[in-house]
Amino acid sequence: MFGMTTAALMWSMVFGSIGTGYFIYGKRQGEALWLIAGLLLGGVMFFVYSSGWIIVAGLLLTLLPWIWRRFF
Repeated sequence: MFGMTTAALMWSMVFGSIGTGYFIYGKRQGEALWLIAGLLLGGVMFFVYSSGWIIVAGLLLTLLPWIWRRFF
């Protein structure tokens, strides 16, 4: 499907689900960082087709709010 392997599709679903959770949390709590991270997690998965890059981008965007909160 669109040049994606089964693994890439599964990883996209995992990180897309995390992004949906971040988006809902950010919207309910009024936290822009979580809202933006959720949107980016959902959006990036439409443009990246390689399993390795999906994992790298997904992990970075998943950890972004935690790192930002801890250090800034």
